[in-house]
Amino acid sequence: MSAHVLLAYALCGPDRGKCLTRDDDIAGALRAPAAAWLHLRADHPDTSSWITDHLTFLDVPIRAALQAPETRPRVTRIGDGTILILRGLNAERGGIAANMVSLRLWIAEEGIVSLARRTLPEVVAAADVIETGRGPDRVGDFTVSLIDRITTSVEAHVEALDDRVDEIEAVIIDGPDPELRAEIADLRRDCSLLRRYLWPQRDAIAGLSRTGVDWLTPPDLRHLDEAHDRMMRTVEVVESMRERLNVVREELTNEMSERLNRNLYILSMVSALFLPLSFLTGLMGINLAGMPGTDWPPAFWVFCIFLTVMAALVGG
Repeated sequence: MSAHVLLAYALCGPDRGKCLTRDDDIAGALRAPAAAWLHLRADHPDTSSWITDHLTFLDVPIRAALQAPETRPRVTRIGDGTILILRGLNAERGGIAANMVSLRLWIAEEGIVSLARRTLPEVVAAADVIETGRGPDRVGDFTVSLIDRITTSVEAHVEALDDRVDEIEAVIIDGPDPELRAEIADLRRDCSLLRRYLWPQRDAIAGLSRTGVDWLTPPDLRHLDEAHDRMMRTVEVVESMRERLNVVREELTNEMSERLNRNLYILSMVSALFLPLSFLTGLMGINLAGMPGTDWPPAFWVFCIFLTVMAALVGG
């Protein structure tokens, strides 16, 4: 198997669940009536030439859509097949989960060709099930199960973010913590990234059920409707989190402004109290001839009493 060919399986027939390793076998399986699945590494330098050499049955627009550098979730029917572009959570170590990974698929009755630039756990899970021989044996079933896995992962991630927003709201109510500002900014960034991809993904799932392709059976369409409904609820939760985080940020900003104003008020009061006294003590501390009281012993105590009276007047 070439380095850019990550996964290749027969989905049905006598070889169901068999891993295909030879390039010619993979190309032949995708042309045969029995469904097969091929998953390629989109960012490998040899992927484009491999597709051109072995997947000649794919039209040029299909190849271009599968290898486009920038994609957003969408669905487009071309003949009896469909281009479906989805987004899954970024599971790479040290990456931002909300910076979702593009999964491009060409789906036809004969098989599925998919590409991704990074590893998607949902794709790996689909391969593990197929290897057991109990995986989906139709392209429609495979597509619906893959969408379900991606939707489940996104739901769990958004639910975890929502729970964290609840915790932050409780902390802000009890007593705002300035150290939460960075985390709130990260959560707002995640919500913006999720919103950018989940809105069109919701529409892509709904659009897939309306393509009218033969390989989607009535049960498949019912599962797609359920996935669309779940994605719609997830989008609503993301929108709610964005609004709540804006309110939390404003509340934190207002509280910090109030604290700053209180501190400035105290500082101004201290300054107003001691500035005149500092002026007088500085003036009377001039060590020059002619200073009044230098030859009068009670002068120091009289001056102290004068400063005390003046401080009381200013403080009052």
